[in-house]
Amino acid sequence: MIARILDWLTAPESWSGPDGLAARLGEHLLYSAIVVALAALIAIPLGLWVGHSGRGRWLVSLANSLRAVPTLGLLFALTLWLAPHLGSDLAFTLPSLVVLVILAVPPILSGAYAGVEAVDPAALDAARGMGMRPPAVLRTVELPIALPLLFSGLRSAALQVIATATVAAYVGLGGLGRFLIDGLAAGDYAVTAGGALVVALLALAVDQVLGLVERTVVSPGLRTRHSGLLRFRRATTS
Repeated sequence: MIARILDWLTAPESWSGPDGLAARLGEHLLYSAIVVALAALIAIPLGLWVGHSGRGRWLVSLANSLRAVPTLGLLFALTLWLAPHLGSDLAFTLPSLVVLVILAVPPILSGAYAGVEAVDPAALDAARGMGMRPPAVLRTVELPIALPLLFSGLRSAALQVIATATVAAYVGLGGLGRFLIDGLAAGDYAVTAGGALVVALLALAVDQVLGLVERTVVSPGLRTRHSGLLRFRRATTS
C-alpha cells in the first residue's frame, strides 16, 4: 500500500489537469485562506472588545459551544436549505464556507479574548496614568501583549479548517477532499490515503508558516512570558 501511495503521489499525471493534485491543492488553500480570513475579521475585533471591556463574555462561551455542533450534519442542513434559492455553484460553496467559518471562529475568539484578559493590570494602570485613552491602551498595550495567544488561536483555527474542509467534498466542493471521497467511491485506497497524507502535510506546512510569522511579529519576551500558551493550544484543538 505504501508503495502504491508513493507511486500515485510521484506520478506526473497525478499533478496535472483540473482534477490533479496541484489544482486541488490550490483550491484547498484558497478555501482555507478565505475561511480563516473571514473568521478573523469576525472573531478578532469581537475578542479584543470582550477582553478589553469585560462585557459580553457569554459570546465566548456561546462560540465555544458551537464546537459541539456536528460539522457534516450542519453542512448538509445548510446545503439543503440554501440550494433551492441559489442556482449556481454558490449553492454548494456558500454553505461550506459558512460552516467552516463557524468552526474557525471559536479558537480565534478565545485566543483574542484570553490574550487581552491576561494583560497585567499594572501595565494597564501605567498606560492610563500616562493619559492614554481606552482605544490607545488597546492598540499599544493590550494587543501587542495578546499576540501570542491570538496567534495560537489563529494556528488552531487554520489546522481545523484545513482538516475539516475535506468533508465539504461531500456536497460538491473541490479541494483535496475530492481524493478522499472519489477514492473511497472507486475503492482506490491508495488515492484516499494519499489525499489524506497531502492534507496532513499541508496542515503542518501552514502551521509552520504561521509559526514563523508569529516569531517575526511577537517579541521574544512575550513568547516566553505566556507559560500557558501550549496548554491553550491543546485545549483549542481538542
